[in-house]
Amino acid sequence: MTDDSARHAVKMAKKKVARDKIMATKTDQKGLIMVHTGKGKGKSSAAFGMIFRCIAHDMQCAVVQFIKGGMSTGERDLILKHFPDTCAFHTMGEGFTWETQDRDRDTEMAQAAWEKAKELIRDPANHMVLLDEINIALRYDYIDINEVVSFLQTEKPEMTHVVLTGRNAKDELIEAADLVTEMELIKHPFRSGIKAQIGVEY
Repeated sequence: MTDDSARHAVKMAKKKVARDKIMATKTDQKGLIMVHTGKGKGKSSAAFGMIFRCIAHDMQCAVVQFIKGGMSTGERDLILKHFPDTCAFHTMGEGFTWETQDRDRDTEMAQAAWEKAKELIRDPANHMVLLDEINIALRYDYIDINEVVSFLQTEKPEMTHVVLTGRNAKDELIEAADLVTEMELIKHPFRSGIKAQIGVEY
């Protein structure tokens, strides 16, 4: 063993002891409120990654899409075709707000999506519920942020995980969440004239 290798082995052994000590203190479990926000790509993709983990572990889960409407996406098509008994999937929106251009209709659809979300979250059989793009509905005040936070804090079953995605997460939601990830935009092909592509964006 070279001197560099020996030093590395000693350093990693010390790191393992320290890490094991930290891990020994992490014994609690709880259902988490998780927020994916920011201008960067990957908020919904990361959330669906967790949904597919639940499916892989045969854990009941659910998805409510607040904005994306009837557009076909890979994740929705896969879940509806192969895992409908494990993951309930509800597309409640009618498309992006700049497409619908009807605030009253958007509000009505967002409220219906929120009612469905509450029903799914209240069901203790659901290990995880994804509220995809709910932050957009909250940003435009289609849904009352105080009602959402209060519900998550008082009615969510203790072990149910809830994931909320979308840009511009409100401060109240960030404060209430257990985990918040902000996707930072550094480069995006859209700015170079590249449109959304199958297998990447949907």
